[in-house]
Amino acid sequence: MILERSTAWKEGFIERLENRETWDNWKLYKMSYEITKTNLITDFHGLQSPKFLPNFTPLAHQLEVAERVIERMNGKAILADEVGLGKTIEAGLILKEYLIRGLVKKALILVPASLVSQWIEELNQKFHIPAVQYKKNYDLNHLTIVVMSMDMAKRSPHKENIYDQDFDLIIIDEAHKLKNHKTKNYEFAQNLKKKFCLLLTATPIQNDVFELFYLISLLKPGHLGNYETFQSSFAASKHNVEGDEYLKELVNQVMVRNRRQDTGIEWTNRRVQIIPLDFTKEEKEVYDLISELKNVSPVFSDAFSMLTLQREMCSSKEATALTLTKMLEKCTLPEDISYLESIIQKIMALEINSKAEKAYEIISQANGKVILFTEYRGSQTYLQWYLQSKGITSVLFNGQFSKSKREWMKQLFKEKAQVLIATESGSEGINLQFCHHVINYDLPWNPMKLEQRIGRVHRLGQEHDVHIYNLAIQNTIEDHILDLLYVKIGVFEKVVGELDDILSAFKKTI
Repeated sequence: MILERSTAWKEGFIERLENRETWDNWKLYKMSYEITKTNLITDFHGLQSPKFLPNFTPLAHQLEVAERVIERMNGKAILADEVGLGKTIEAGLILKEYLIRGLVKKALILVPASLVSQWIEELNQKFHIPAVQYKKNYDLNHLTIVVMSMDMAKRSPHKENIYDQDFDLIIIDEAHKLKNHKTKNYEFAQNLKKKFCLLLTATPIQNDVFELFYLISLLKPGHLGNYETFQSSFAASKHNVEGDEYLKELVNQVMVRNRRQDTGIEWTNRRVQIIPLDFTKEEKEVYDLISELKNVSPVFSDAFSMLTLQREMCSSKEATALTLTKMLEKCTLPEDISYLESIIQKIMALEINSKAEKAYEIISQANGKVILFTEYRGSQTYLQWYLQSKGITSVLFNGQFSKSKREWMKQLFKEKAQVLIATESGSEGINLQFCHHVINYDLPWNPMKLEQRIGRVHRLGQEHDVHIYNLAIQNTIEDHILDLLYVKIGVFEKVVGELDDILSAFKKTI
């Protein structure tokens, strides 16, 4: 690039010199001087952005987070407040502050597709930041603050266009979905050019401690050493870590986490309980037949499929029958086909679903609306039919629904139906403060999914105590899931910090 000295000033200078014209208007100069002086930020301590938010007052803990990230973390941080404390607000404050200070001119915000509109609305209305949603034919060279879904961003040709840009700030919402260096999401985020970076997640450890290592390495490579150093220094394995106080100190240098009890806000209580259930004799017989499948034929030896079938049987015969029917289509040996057909026959003959009956009992006694989480769409359809037969109105909510249909279902739940039957997608990005009963009909392997589910209702604006019912069938795979959930909660609390109750009011020590 060649730099040339401009000579455009010379003509005006000579004209003024020869004609003895006034050099400039002194009054205008003084006004310009005063404006420039007013806009100067002489001190980098404290936030300027709140002065520029006339219709919005952030909460004290949100302001503290923004100040800490800017002053002490150099704009590279994991925002890990508990669900419902306003991580989006904190990120908006940080972005606004950097825009005012002139340190950010170009920013990219990557979020799940279902949250794009929510981000656009918050940034525009609360922060007066002219954020736009990226569309296929947009030229990134002419956009300053862009919001787009991670799914779109990581695909060609958008990926290559994004790589060509120099962003001052990258914000990634639901950052736990990056997981580790083997995922496409992580690889994509790692290759982005950025000066500042914010990773938002209430659950920085989902299943194992290495997920936190990779998140921190994305922000500050080498902060925890390389993988081998980290593993040896902290005797780290998936579900265990030593030297946790020192590790926690290192983590806190790049992570800000507020708990509800730290905010100075009066929160309603969580009433959490595990409700143990027993199968009927007939249900247990079918469950045992399914558990024996792996010993019947090598065709059924896939451990993951067997675990899935056991979990489905703990949910509903409908979910189980769907999977068994798909397996039946792939069978070729007559004896395997015969065995599967006999199980399907026994399943379809079942007249009682013990877990569904308990869910109905809870819903009948609940004073208000209930959100029920299941892992399977087969169970979702069955539960809607079952509750309808008992005179209880419900609506479904799952990831197959379009954005407009999801909004419509949420509205129907708020105004008409008593129960929202949701799959895991129902625990992301929707706020349901008008509901205060949560039934975890199926338990996930990941305790952070439970926290996300509960966080849909236990958040700012909730006026009632929140009741959480965790259903678990005894002497089944759900016993193992419960044990593993407690182990994973222990790892989270060692490295990140205390969790609110999500399984029961009492911590179990393994």
